[in-house]
Formats: sequence, structure tokens, C-alpha cells
Amino acid sequence: MTALAELLVWTETAGRALLWGGVLCFVRVGACLALLPVFGEQVVPVRFRLGLALALTVAVAPAIPAPPGVTLLAILAEATTGLALGAVFRTLTMALQIAGAIAAQATSLSQIFASAGAEPQSAFSTVLLLAGLAMLCSAGFHVQVIVFLIRSHDLVAQGQFLPAAAVSAWSVSQVAGFFGLAFALAAPFLIGGLVYNIALGAINRAMPALMVVFIGAPALTAGGMVLLALAAPVMLAAWLQQGQNWLIAPFDLPR
Repeated sequence: MTALAELLVWTETAGRALLWGGVLCFVRVGACLALLPVFGEQVVPVRFRLGLALALTVAVAPAIPAPPGVTLLAILAEATTGLALGAVFRTLTMALQIAGAIAAQATSLSQIFASAGAEPQSAFSTVLLLAGLAMLCSAGFHVQVIVFLIRSHDLVAQGQFLPAAAVSAWSVSQVAGFFGLAFALAAPFLIGGLVYNIALGAINRAMPALMVVFIGAPALTAGGMVLLALAAPVMLAAWLQQGQNWLIAPFDLPR
């Protein structure tokens, strides 16, 4: 009878707080997971994502102080925070797609090998994105996500809304930084394409009778593919380092 009374007391005090903390943690984890790379991809089944969200909640919730209760505003705050964190990290993966699109455009491969779909992507974008996601998984992305979600509760307390002004400035700086990263990754292709086109123009100026288009286009395509093979490891390493830095300091990473 004493054990039953202790169980009832625990259920009304610590057990209830633990339950509410788990609910709020699940809301933030689920919202963030819906937009995270790898886990939030459309090809991942919904049931698998739900089970993964529950597993991450079990891993994250014990490290968070339990709140006294749950309100609708607290749930909305957690969902907003999770979506904001996941959306900005999704923008980092878009940097690879943008870099691939720029590289393909500079080498005249943006339409030839474009994939079919609602949002066609060039072959360069697809290769870089898949390779980047594979590198994330091999670098222990699941463990880093757990640490990131735990640290996010230190940065934004459970049940608290993100300040609108701070979120606006933070989002703009992050998106601008990721676009800058995309252009930096594609810089070798832009520089190579510019130099090649200048040289081709000089040849055409010197020999107007020569059909430089028939000679230059295949050479530009072949050069772009060779350059991709040489530059892709460096591009992916720089992108992976940026992603890991963002996981460590998502709010104060200098741009």
C-alpha cells in the first residue's frame, strides 16, 4: 500500500512534469525533424520519421528540465522553434543544390542532364546533394542532431517564443551566408568558364572562319565534368565543415 501511495504521489508530481516535458520536447523535435536533411527527406516514410522523432525525444528529454505544465502557447512556441531550426539547416543543404546549378550553368550542362520532376535539378546538384548527405551520415549526423537539440533548449528555453526581431535578423544573415557559401563553392566553375569563354572569343577573333562553337562546346562540357571530379571533394569537405560549425553554434556563427 505504501508503494502504491508513493507511485501515486510520483505520478502527480515528477511523473506529470516528466510527461509534459516529453510532450513539449516531442513537438520541437518533430517540427525540426520534418525539415532536417537526411531525416526529413520526402523519400523517408512518414512512419519511420515518426518513430525516429519518438526515439530522439527519448534521447533528448532526460537532459531538459521538466516544465510544470503544458499550454497551447507553449506547444506553438516549441513548434515554431523547431521549424525555424530545421528550416535554416535545410537552407544549408540548398547551398549544395545552388552551387551545383551554378556550376552546371557555367559549363552548359544545366539543361542537358537535368532530372525530371516538379523541381528539376541538374546532374551536378543531384550528385553534390547525395554525396553531401552521405558524408553527413558517415560523420555521425544522428549524434550531432541529438546534441544540437539538447543545446537548443539552452539557447531557447522550453515553451518560450523566439523573439521576432532576433529571428528575422538571424534568418536573413544565415540565408545570406548560405548563398555566399554556394557561390564560393561554385567559384572554380565560374572562373574556369569565364577564362574559357574569353579564350574562345579571342580564338574566334583571330580566326573568324573557324567554327569555334562546334569545337568549344564539347570541350567546355568535358572540362566541366573533369573539374567537377577534381573540385567535388574540396567542395563537399568545405560544406561539411560549415554544417558541423552550424550545429555547434547555430545562433552565433559568424558570417
